[in-house]
Amino acid sequence: MASSSLSLVNARLVDLDAGKLTAPTSVSVVDGRIAGTGQPADAASEVIDLGGATLMPGFIDCHFHVVAWSLDLWANTIAPDSLAALRAAKVMEGLLADGFTTVRDLGGADYGLVRGVNEGLINGPDLVICGKGLSMTGGHTDLRQRTDIRPDSMGWRVGNMGVLVDGVDDVRRACRKMIKEGARFIKVMANGGVSSPNDPIDGLQYSDDEIRAMVEEAGNANTYVSAHVYSDASIRRCVKLGVKSLEHCNLIGAETAAMAAEAGCIAIPTLAAYEGLKIEGKQLGLGEAEQAKLDVVRDGGRNSLAIMRDAGLPMAFGTDLLGQLRKFGGLEFELLAQVLTPTEILRGMWETGARLCRMEGEIGTMASGARANLVAFDVDPFSNIAALGRPADHLKLVVKNGAVAHDRRAN
Repeated sequence: MASSSLSLVNARLVDLDAGKLTAPTSVSVVDGRIAGTGQPADAASEVIDLGGATLMPGFIDCHFHVVAWSLDLWANTIAPDSLAALRAAKVMEGLLADGFTTVRDLGGADYGLVRGVNEGLINGPDLVICGKGLSMTGGHTDLRQRTDIRPDSMGWRVGNMGVLVDGVDDVRRACRKMIKEGARFIKVMANGGVSSPNDPIDGLQYSDDEIRAMVEEAGNANTYVSAHVYSDASIRRCVKLGVKSLEHCNLIGAETAAMAAEAGCIAIPTLAAYEGLKIEGKQLGLGEAEQAKLDVVRDGGRNSLAIMRDAGLPMAFGTDLLGQLRKFGGLEFELLAQVLTPTEILRGMWETGARLCRMEGEIGTMASGARANLVAFDVDPFSNIAALGRPADHLKLVVKNGAVAHDRRAN
């Protein structure tokens, strides 16, 4: 098979160490990999002139749920599997169109969606999946109302983000099942949540022994556990039990943040999710109890950024936007920029995100040999990082594995 090559010329690259863009240069791509920078175009290469646009590694969203078609989570859950998969494909196509070439799914996506991308059936980002989030009875992702006594009407359906699993033995079995079926890490609901009806936001979920079992099973498979956590107590407990990926962390304290950093953890703040819910949650059916919980975590979210940064706790980029709230995904850049510098935001998305996805050297970098997952914007992110959240206005090119997925240079 003949090799395919692409030369992106007149491109300005992001220099995170210097905190500025480079002078215009070229990037060579061969067979889906970055071959180098500053080289003349090969005679056989397809040449794309970016006209001085900013060329960057493709974006990485480290907290998303591609099966969450609607904010009505119960409707997602009971949708036929075929319909849920088709909806997820549409969501994934939208993510790639916005510049996200890799997405870590935090509950719902299965190996079929991973293969759908790999086999070219879905024009979407690469998925790094955990299978289903593990929830105890009455925990986050137990969507049943208090009067619903059915033991588990959700199960392992494609549109369901989590499964109810109780007891050490069943926890082990569920972890083994998901790892066997393609999960690349394990997700636990270890704290109360906003979108679930019966669990207080400060409630601890699962016993220590159950979480230890998850950590052990993940470790046996050379991977890690990710935990849904808001309160300082839940975060501290998970760190002590060996959890490495801390989702949300809105109410974290300085001492716990330092402990998490020392333990080698990574945090994933998801501020846009709460902002979107605050703007439209009520109109979209968010109940009064859920709205009250939302206010608690939304107010704490921005404060947590400085606490985690000052403690040296690495932060990846995530949005956690469900259903109709996906349109608010771009707000994450703007909200993070209220506290963090553009360099901190971009380094977190690319370098820390690649670590979470266990794909260092493959994604989040433009080093030779990395996957040619690239995006070009007509703005300087160091002077206007919020513009990265407005792809309809500023995103000009998306390249996935060396092939042009979206070309909007004429727009």
